[in-house]
Amino acid sequence: MQLATALGYYAVMAHLVAHLRDDVGLLAGTISLVLGLRVAVQYALFLPFGPLVDRIGPRRAGMLACGLRTVAFGLLGVADDLGTLLSAAMALAVGGALLHPCAQSLLARLPPASRSGGFGIYVVTGQIAAVAGPPAGLALLAGGFGSLATVAAGAWAVAALLFGLLPRTVRPAGPDDARKLLRGVADVVRDRAFLRFAAVTAPSTLLATQAETVVPLSAVSSGQATLFFCAGAAAAAGVQPFLSRRGRAGHPWVLRAGLLCAGLGYLLVAALPFAAGWLVAVLVAAAVLNGLGTGLMQTGSFHAIVACAPPNRIGASIGVVNFMSGTAAFAGGLLIGQLFDAGAATVALVGLAALGAGSAAVGQTPRARPHVRASGAGTDSAERAADHC
Repeated sequence: MQLATALGYYAVMAHLVAHLRDDVGLLAGTISLVLGLRVAVQYALFLPFGPLVDRIGPRRAGMLACGLRTVAFGLLGVADDLGTLLSAAMALAVGGALLHPCAQSLLARLPPASRSGGFGIYVVTGQIAAVAGPPAGLALLAGGFGSLATVAAGAWAVAALLFGLLPRTVRPAGPDDARKLLRGVADVVRDRAFLRFAAVTAPSTLLATQAETVVPLSAVSSGQATLFFCAGAAAAAGVQPFLSRRGRAGHPWVLRAGLLCAGLGYLLVAALPFAAGWLVAVLVAAAVLNGLGTGLMQTGSFHAIVACAPPNRIGASIGVVNFMSGTAAFAGGLLIGQLFDAGAATVALVGLAALGAGSAAVGQTPRARPHVRASGAGTDSAERAADHC
């Protein structure tokens, strides 16, 4: 499911902006507004949709998410006006807000002994798709953007069918369902230690995603930027087998190391304009640090949430964490863009580095819940998650 959805997503999104600008004729500001609105809506919806996944079950939520994104990519293939594009963007947002807590809830239900390996495969598959998707999309563009969007929609339809093969886990609906959804968020928010954890690690999404913006703006060519993203994806995937062994993924240092690595990567990005003959070496080193940071942050955050979330509140906990990190990424991205426009790129990059280092220094995994041990967390990773809190 991850391979189908990620390939469909990256194949289209890598070429969407050029299509909307060159073929549809939209202004750059309009494109940026619509795509930015999609991100903002998706992260805002994580808060209510996390507990919704807890309520309706990953199977039904996954089918709904993939169905919405099937429609969204179909609309992108025929979008020739702002209204259709906005409809596609909102379908992408709603589908994404359902899909991510759904996928991580499924992984959280794995037996503790295989959970680290399962999440590692999930991350590696996504990174493979991030590298393979854009060239695959480029090949499909020979038949026009409509053909590319149709193939992507088909990939999401396949994922929806695969979700339908999962066992039914939904609980019977009742008249107080809306109250129970709100109670799911309230249970998470009342846990002050977990809320502090979510706030301290909120910069993780900003640190993981800002490279997509700041690297192309930092005196590198398109080919060098491609090298950066491929090397970063390889590093994020390559660290997963190491984390999956001997319960390492459950260690509190994983998330802190990820925040620190991602921050240090931006210091090297800030040095690119002054690297001269060492440009490629510095660029690759920055990419590896960024990729390691992304891989470590994804894994560390997931395992901390699983170990420390209230019982039957995995989706709600994921929703709260994603909502806070998405809000930080949206606000931080606007600020960094303004600093670059003002000619203060170095200030922005050093600020990102300081943010990563500061979050790593003050970050602390919240106390593991007793249910983690009771549900078979006598495994090494869960034991260590509790002992280090």
